[in-house]
Amino acid sequence: MTNDTLDVLLIEDNPGDARLVEEMLDEAGTRIGRITPDESSPDRASVHRESTLEAGVERLSERAVDVILLDLGLPDSTGFDTLVSVVEAAAFTPVVVLTGQDDRDLGVQAIQQGARDYLVKGEVTDDLLVRSIQYSIEQSRQERERSRYREQLEAFNRLYRISQDVIHALIPESTREGLERAVCERLVEPDAYDFAWIGSMNHSTDRFSRREAAPADSGFDVDTIPFEGDTGPERPEAEAIRTQEVRIVRDIETASVSEHCREQMRACGYRTVAAIPVAYGNVCYGLVAIYDESPNAFVHIEHENLSRIGEIIGHAIAAVERKDALTSDAVIQLTFSHDDETDALVAASTRGWTLHFEHLIRTDPGILAYGTAEGITQAELHDVVDRSTLVENLRTLSPETETYEIELTTNWGTDLVPALAEHGALVTGISIADGELRFVVEVPSGRDRHQLVDIVQNHYPDATLRAQWTVTRDDPAIADFHLAFEEQLSEKQRAVLKTAFHAGYFDWPRKSTGEEVAALLGVTQATFSEHFRAAERTLFEAVFETTAGDDTPSASPWKLSDQNADRN
Repeated sequence: MTNDTLDVLLIEDNPGDARLVEEMLDEAGTRIGRITPDESSPDRASVHRESTLEAGVERLSERAVDVILLDLGLPDSTGFDTLVSVVEAAAFTPVVVLTGQDDRDLGVQAIQQGARDYLVKGEVTDDLLVRSIQYSIEQSRQERERSRYREQLEAFNRLYRISQDVIHALIPESTREGLERAVCERLVEPDAYDFAWIGSMNHSTDRFSRREAAPADSGFDVDTIPFEGDTGPERPEAEAIRTQEVRIVRDIETASVSEHCREQMRACGYRTVAAIPVAYGNVCYGLVAIYDESPNAFVHIEHENLSRIGEIIGHAIAAVERKDALTSDAVIQLTFSHDDETDALVAASTRGWTLHFEHLIRTDPGILAYGTAEGITQAELHDVVDRSTLVENLRTLSPETETYEIELTTNWGTDLVPALAEHGALVTGISIADGELRFVVEVPSGRDRHQLVDIVQNHYPDATLRAQWTVTRDDPAIADFHLAFEEQLSEKQRAVLKTAFHAGYFDWPRKSTGEEVAALLGVTQATFSEHFRAAERTLFEAVFETTAGDDTPSASPWKLSDQNADRN
């Protein structure tokens, strides 16, 4: 139906009856305008007549129409067989039966066989014909909407089941390889899709590299997928990586895709593909690509529902990497410099003094940093801090000597520190000297250094990677304790213990009272005590229930094994 024309297919072998129907529709005139299921406003009917069933069905295959008026007695078919054939060919296009037989039972049977209405030729008026067409079109529209809604619901439920199964499949996996394999295997189960792979861009070859795929014998060569960039139609896999958004090609035969993509998918029998970025936070871990032979596989699935799969996988990978960071025998320390000559504290460090912090704690007021000051008097330091935009608060924790202990609350890194922590990386040191702020990021061995550099530079664009150090850990018991500390204590409990320790709450005499530590954390003293006691009990239970009671203090587990100046 166009804005001004109602398209009618009349399948009628009697020229006189056909002429009568055409005259009725002509006389209906503006009343046809009431037929507006798609918000169009037709003012006339365009009637195309076929005299046989075969010609009528062929016409339907060539061009869509708004309504079919059908005589059941045709030269090549009669009775309900005619109706069934037209209904099957018409899909959701409404069929109105026009017959010379005034038989109520026949009319009921016609409706049961798929007709929208049953009209007796001798009783039809132009007004009755228009109302019948209007009713039939509206009924078909509603049925089409109900069918579409059912398909959407089925597609959503199917994807939801897959997502839940993916989550359950990831829970027991302790390695990235294992969880990626589990995802691919679930995506190709009988109720899911035909082929899936997980991989990433190989920047040295400018092509994709797969890590896991299922089924393994699909014949789909991921390694040949190029990252075309901006020239010509872009592959959905490449576009998903570039834009960090889900890309769906619902049918390669009609979509605008590269010829390489079309030929490769045709060769494997696939018609549709969904390319989903695997990301968590600001880090992209690669891509999961799903293929199916049916062009309807992703028709009723929204992009945001598919993106959930990428988020689930990304979150699982980040969790595995955080655990690796706690248990790994080797870590990499990346040293960055961050010039901020506009800040008074950084600018004043050109006078030859140094601030060095090795203990950072995230709190609600900001980042608590514990370290030392060297080469500057306490009075001078307080004066500089008062003019600094980086420091919220400063306390000295030891008597003034050449080197003395300090505590400060800073707004530096309030977004960077948690962003790195989400991916198993920690800021383990900050120093301010010679007009420059430097900080050390510790990451587990084997992590993609470029991803961590990207995170840092997303938060501080002028940060520069200065050096890379490899550090090994000798005592695995320390790793076990770190793992227990991170997994058994809540974030607030960890912050309470760290702050209390570094603020001197355990010293004698105490450098900070419980009330002062609570103030540093932005909580009441009662809340501080509650978290403190709960954390104590949890750690003591872990120690006394898993150790033999060896009270000998361990030596430092860290030793320098390699230094690699890595000028970025």
